[in-house]
Amino acid sequence: MINLILHPSSFILVFLTLYPFNPLTLKPLFAQAPFYQGKQIRFIVGYLAGDMHDLGVRAYSRHMGKYIPGNPDFIVQNMPGAGSMIAANHIYNLTKPDGLTLGTIGGPLYYAQLTGRQEVKFDWTKFTWIGTPERSAHLLFMRSDAPYKTVDDIRNTKEPPRCSATGVGSTGYDLPRLLEDTVGLKFRVISGYPGGGEQDLAMERGEVQCRAITIDAFFGREPFLTWYKKGFVRVLIQTARTRDRRIADAPTIFELMDQDKTPEAKRRLVTVYLGAVGFGTRPIVATPGVPADRVKILRAAYARTVSDPDFLGEAKLRGWELNPASGEELEALAKEVINQPPEVIDWLKKLLGK
Repeated sequence: MINLILHPSSFILVFLTLYPFNPLTLKPLFAQAPFYQGKQIRFIVGYLAGDMHDLGVRAYSRHMGKYIPGNPDFIVQNMPGAGSMIAANHIYNLTKPDGLTLGTIGGPLYYAQLTGRQEVKFDWTKFTWIGTPERSAHLLFMRSDAPYKTVDDIRNTKEPPRCSATGVGSTGYDLPRLLEDTVGLKFRVISGYPGGGEQDLAMERGEVQCRAITIDAFFGREPFLTWYKKGFVRVLIQTARTRDRRIADAPTIFELMDQDKTPEAKRRLVTVYLGAVGFGTRPIVATPGVPADRVKILRAAYARTVSDPDFLGEAKLRGWELNPASGEELEALAKEVINQPPEVIDWLKKLLGK
């Protein structure tokens, strides 16, 4: 038998080889798998399948995982209703703050919080903001066979055109009321449609004659592209400061206010209302309280996704014009828009029929 006598330093060398540690903490350092490895991210869409929000989320889901350490899978869940209020309440209250749930909701949804609507179960400032793909202006289009060929036709009619909407906080609901209050146009808003697909059918069946959506959505999916190309609909008004080149014959709300000599106080309030464009119509949020390191990962992954060559190629084919904003920008904007004086809140309540 051979006896081996090892010096104590040899045991230390063997231990250090097998169990590396940080001399400052005296704790073993074992390699850890990325948090998202082997996990699945659920992406909640506050609108129907096939809507612009849904198409965007499904595009992100095909590309975003490769920019998240661990390359998680994505699953898309549609949760339509009330202008995405149902989805917003669900994300805020009924999902864990673990960074495994994302959602897309309506950019102007914070109006409902400002005006104190009872169905609001969230604080806009506390969502975890991930980013938005665009900051698009709005437009209002009309069936070409409707008896409203000009803005003056709408202003002077005894029977206002019927416009569809999902609910308060949606462009379809809010913009017609804004036009009524600032430039004297008349509309009958029919709300309660689950999403864009139902409104498309209502337009084709003649149940409604007009609809307000974002310029980005109008030029981003069917049937709008075909409707516009074939002359089934015409764009009558847009909300950008300057006319969009694609609808250069449609006046802006600012031009109409100049013509109508809208009072300065009301013009300032219009500017506040249209400030929602900073969120876009498809902001991406997560549950409040997600750990800071995961927020950083998700924001970086989203930013890289909307600049990914494959994603950009898909966006180009669909006619999407991107103008993204970061999660940090949206977080700051959320705090800004919620902090409004009583006179602005009172005006919004009147505008939105609260």
